[in-house]
Amino acid sequence: MDSLSRKQQQDLIDYEGNANGYRLLNLDSPGTPGGLRLSYATLGAFTKYPKESLPLKPTNHISQKKFGVFQADLEHFKDVAQELGIKNNDSSMEPYMRHPLTYLVEAADDICYTIIDFEDGINLGWIPEDFALEYLINLVRKNIKSEVYSQLTSTAERLTYLRSLAINNLITDCVDVFMDNEEAILNGTYTHALTDKSQFKPQIDDILAITIEKVYRNEEVIQKEIAGYKILTDILHAVITATVNDLEDNKSIYDKLILNTCSGLQKNTLSLYERILN
Repeated sequence: MDSLSRKQQQDLIDYEGNANGYRLLNLDSPGTPGGLRLSYATLGAFTKYPKESLPLKPTNHISQKKFGVFQADLEHFKDVAQELGIKNNDSSMEPYMRHPLTYLVEAADDICYTIIDFEDGINLGWIPEDFALEYLINLVRKNIKSEVYSQLTSTAERLTYLRSLAINNLITDCVDVFMDNEEAILNGTYTHALTDKSQFKPQIDDILAITIEKVYRNEEVIQKEIAGYKILTDILHAVITATVNDLEDNKSIYDKLILNTCSGLQKNTLSLYERILN
């Protein structure tokens, strides 16, 4: 690992799905150079965290919470940022701004996680129906049509109705927050997620709190996380050991078996960093 730069090492220390997502979208593969070849605007909107892995959380700006670009993809991202004009100035020390549409992408993500995970907990029986319906009604109280709701006889029907109203209310509210703060968003000074400034923030927090307690911390979920952690750790240890030994021309029979199942890891043109990243 001594041959890796500090930023390359940080890329690999913690798994970061945002950076990995950017890499997969643009990764060359046989017959498809350039990956999905998405537009610059789409890639800009995708990048919730337009920064490298270091420094860690340099500011409280929402875009600095995590990182979104590996060192391997930095030049690609710089080209995207240059084209979109999402850099504060020409100084390499200044952070990149978010593409304005990223705030809407993030809001859509936040809304889905808030409502859909909550609904899953209800359907699994981990969150009591009466308790859950009360929380959803708090989100849609001004829009609910009593004559419609009273005719719904099953839990599934009531959930579907309330879920659609809740998602619509949250979308509409986030659009209002976006428009109210358009100037700050366009000049890169808006530091919050849209849902953080929603009029429904207290209701969102209530739903997230019960989802964390009843779903994310459910014993069945935790048992799967424990098993998955052990399995993934063992697999990564075996694969990384094999690819390092291959690079050093010191492969064991076990390493060869591992590498035979992992195409692309032992190309002679790949550096240690690229092999481990793959």
